[in-house]
Parts: sequence; structure tokens; C-alpha cells
Amino acid sequence: MAISANRLELLTIARSVAYEKNIEESIVVEAIEEAISKAARARYGADHQIDARINLKSGELTLKRKQRVVATQDEVENPNQQIPLSVAIRIDPSVKVGHVFEEDLPLFDFGRVMSLTGKQVITQRVREAERDKQFEEYKDRVGDIINGIVKRVEYGNVIVDLGRGEGVIRRDQTLPRENLNMGDRVRCYIYDVRREPKGPQIFLSRAHPGFMAKLFEAEVPEVYDGVIEIKAVARDPSSRAKIAVLSHDNSIDPVGACVGMRGSRVQAVVNELGGEKIDIIPWSPDPATFIVNALQPAEVTKVVLDEDENRVEVVVPDEQLSLAIGRRGQNVRLASQLTGWSIDILTEEEERSRREKEANSRTDLFMGAIDVDEMMARLLVSEGFETIEELAYVELGELLQIEGFDEDVSAELQARARDYIERAQTELNTKRADLGVEDAVLDLPGVTLEIAIKLGEGGVKTVEDVAGLVSDDLRGWFEVKNGEKVRFPGLLEGMSMSVEDADALVMAARVKMGWVEAPPVADVLEEAEVAADGQE
Repeated sequence: MAISANRLELLTIARSVAYEKNIEESIVVEAIEEAISKAARARYGADHQIDARINLKSGELTLKRKQRVVATQDEVENPNQQIPLSVAIRIDPSVKVGHVFEEDLPLFDFGRVMSLTGKQVITQRVREAERDKQFEEYKDRVGDIINGIVKRVEYGNVIVDLGRGEGVIRRDQTLPRENLNMGDRVRCYIYDVRREPKGPQIFLSRAHPGFMAKLFEAEVPEVYDGVIEIKAVARDPSSRAKIAVLSHDNSIDPVGACVGMRGSRVQAVVNELGGEKIDIIPWSPDPATFIVNALQPAEVTKVVLDEDENRVEVVVPDEQLSLAIGRRGQNVRLASQLTGWSIDILTEEEERSRREKEANSRTDLFMGAIDVDEMMARLLVSEGFETIEELAYVELGELLQIEGFDEDVSAELQARARDYIERAQTELNTKRADLGVEDAVLDLPGVTLEIAIKLGEGGVKTVEDVAGLVSDDLRGWFEVKNGEKVRFPGLLEGMSMSVEDADALVMAARVKMGWVEAPPVADVLEEAEVAADGQE
């Protein structure tokens, strides 16, 4: 084909391709220019810098070879692309270093090989532009629902025709027991769009919690308008789900609005999800209240939160245990996912038995430690004393408030308690020394004899050993194995050490070893102590 045969022919081709592929005409023109430039370099020499330009109004094509002016002949690396200043001045006395000369080249006819090469360049550029446009179009739609038609099913993965692209529903993102066949119309949730060499990958889901949230947004005008906010969603696809909602208007019941008249709104969502049962619960900023709501329809009598471990202990009536746990643990599992708390469920009888066991244990402790009878030991336990230390160092006036306790009895109990603590400390210190834990470890902030012994039993015996730890080594950590969250105990398991205290201990050891600079760490520790004093 003669590239100079018809000046408007190139523009016609560019417009046609741009319209067909739904991309910018300028992109196709640039692809054609690149193809012609490549063909020109093949004709005149690959080391030439040749640009092809197409006038977007007239369609006129020009070929220009460029040469850049350099200072001296020694700087010329490629004579086809560079020209020394001494030579350039003869052509144009006004030129300076860095000036670019452009020389018009005659147009020529493509040969067969050049035509194929040019076609490949244009096809590749157009394909890249088409992929880029798809990516730009769908990357901003992550989190939206989209309609498509099932194109094919491959090994459980469903390929969906979205009109201007294709998406995939992976096997784990389909609804269990839902059979999608070629030609079926399907609604999906776009949860990820990635740019990949073969084109944008659009990942779709019907099992994602966001899909349910978007379905409610489509069915409930108050959710769409932002009056009702969906705070959290937990799903067991095709079986059961829990959704937490909050109303920003006190006059609107968020649960009732999502259910709709005679359940019409929630039923529309249920039908789309293949009969999935949905519990709609009110969200609360108070974790205890939210957890109680999340365990519906089970009744809860008591909630005990452990914020350090992000765990909660829930007590339910004996007859409510199976309802709280749910079939195969479904109810408590979904409640845990919804709230973000690990939930342990006890019956009232189990909780009562545990309380009695703890009370008996404390009673035995007081009887053995300070040599009192069972009645007095139980009296101390009933008054809230849990440890010998509390008894030893409590204000004497508090003991005097206990019925039957006079000043002599109270002073004697405290004296016995302090004697017991002194003996215990001596025994602990001996055990610490036997384990080989050096004295310097006790100088670290927050390290007691009990902690030193725990460290020694774990093989941590020097300040350097402590400096080589991280807070998880002390407190324990969680890992996900086979889809289950598994806890690995730390060296100080059961000692209720906070993350801040663990970090401070390790950092102090590193300062003492000289691994980090002392001043900034000292400042941090001082701030932590001030914060702790303020809380007290």
C-alpha cells in the first residue's frame, strides 16, 4: 500500500477503528504513526530517529529525521542522530547545543513485510489501549453490583460477559448449590480489578458480604440515602447471614426499615441470594450491647469483656445454649465475624460452677497462707479479696469496716500476709537463681520475680536474651491454619501483660545492650509512665 495514496484514508481508518473499539481516535492515530515510523527506520536504517506525523485535520503525512546538536565531534555517539556544533553552524549559524534539526524524508510504499509489521504494531497498540480503557472503566466500580450474562463455566469458575469486558466468579465466590449455566443472566459484586498482561482481570462475587450490603442499598431507600448505615455484614453463603444496621435519624427504626412492609424488602434480598436466612440486628457503639444483639435470637444474661485479648465471655441460660451456638456453631461464628470479637459461650450452670471453684481456690489460699479457719477465709473472699498482696497492703481502715474485725485482728491478718509474701519472695528468688536468670533482668521495667522465673523457664536468662524478643514472644500470637484462628502461647502466658508493657520491656533491654540510642527510648518510657500515673 502506498502511504501517500490518499491523505484522508489514514484518518478514515483511524476513526473506524476508534469507533469499533470504543477508544480515542488520537490513540489509533498514534499507533499508525508508530507503525509508519518503524517501517521508515527499517527502510532508512534502524539507528535513525524518524518520526511520522499525521495532520488530524488534513490527513497529510510527513516523515522527519531528527538530529541533535552536540558540542564537539568527540561527543557524537551516533552520527545518524547527532551532529557536532561546528558542522551545524554551517547549516544555520544561529543554532546552539541541544538544538534539534528536522529533515523531511520522502514518502515511500510499504512492502509486504513492512505492511505486516505495521499491522502488528497498530493491532498491539489498539489492544493495549482497549485494555487500559477497560481497566480505567472498571477499577472505579469496585464495590458496585453489575449485571452480566454467563459466557461459560470452567472447573467451577464462572466467566461472565459484562458487555465491554469479562469478569470471573471464582468457585469460592459462588453460592453453594447454585447452578449457573451458559446464557443465564446474573447479578454480581465487583470486589477487585487488577491490571494484568493479558488484560484487566475483573473479579466478581455472589458470596462477598459487600454483595448483600449493596442489595440492601438497592432495596432500601433509607440505606441509599445514608439515613441508615450498614455497619457490618457476616455471611455463611446460601445458609445464613447477620447484618448490623444503624439509623442516623432517631425517628426511623433501622431494623424495621430494612425488613420492609410485611418483609418485602428483606425478602427481595433473600430471593436474590437463594433463600439465605438474614438476621437484621441494631448496631451499638457499646461492644457488650452489640455482642448481645449479634447473638440473637439467643438470650444473654451476662457479658465479660477482655479488651486486651479481644475476647468476650458470654453467659446464657442453660436452655439457650444450643440456640446461642447454632447448628454446627453457625450462630456464634457469624456473631464473632460481625462484631470482630472472639466469643466464648458458657451456661449459667457452668459459670456458677466456675465461680464456686474460684471462690474455693481463694479460700484455700487464705487458709494456707495466713493460717485462718475456713469461715474467716470465706469472709475475706466474699469481701472481694483475691490475693494475699491485696490483704497485706490494703488500708487498715478497709479491714475495720468488715463486720467482726477489730484493729488487733486486722493488724494480725496483715502481718501474717506480709510474712507470707516475704517467704514466697525468698523462695521465688532462689528459684530464679537456680534457673540461671541474671540479676540484671530484674532491673528491667516491669520485671517481677514471677516474670523472671517464667522467662527463665522459657530459656530467656539474660538481658541480651530479652532484647532479642518481640512483644508477641511474651504475650502470644494468633495464626490462621486451615481456615481456623489458632493461638500460640507466649513466654508470659496468663500474666496479662499489655502490648505497651511488653514493648517497653523489650525496648529497655535493647537500650541496656546499646542496640538503640537511649534518649528517645527514655523519653518514650517516661511518657508511658506519665500516662500510667494519669490513669491511676
